[in-house]
Amino acid sequence: MADTGEGKKEEADYKRLHSFPLIRHTDMPEEMRVEAMELCVTACEKYATNNESAAKMIKETMDKKFGSSWHVVIGEGFGFEITHEVKNLLYLFFGGSLAVCVWKCS
Repeated sequence: MADTGEGKKEEADYKRLHSFPLIRHTDMPEEMRVEAMELCVTACEKYATNNESAAKMIKETMDKKFGSSWHVVIGEGFGFEITHEVKNLLYLFFGGSLAVCVWKCS
């Protein structure tokens, strides 16, 4: 029984350590990257149990701010190969294992 308590404590520590966004790859300009990153964090925190709603929020906001044709994928354990416009890609991790990929193509 003591092992279960330690396991939960370690998991809580892990999530606390990884509660910041970790950018894996981006070619966005600094200002756009900061806005997109903050938007991704806000959406993932607001819709912690519903990745589809978080992705929809990110897509709609990016479409309004930076023009249409933005795409968003949120989840764990996925791979991708995409074609995107130059300077319009952001791939980050949030909360440890949750990945967010945001890109624009027209």
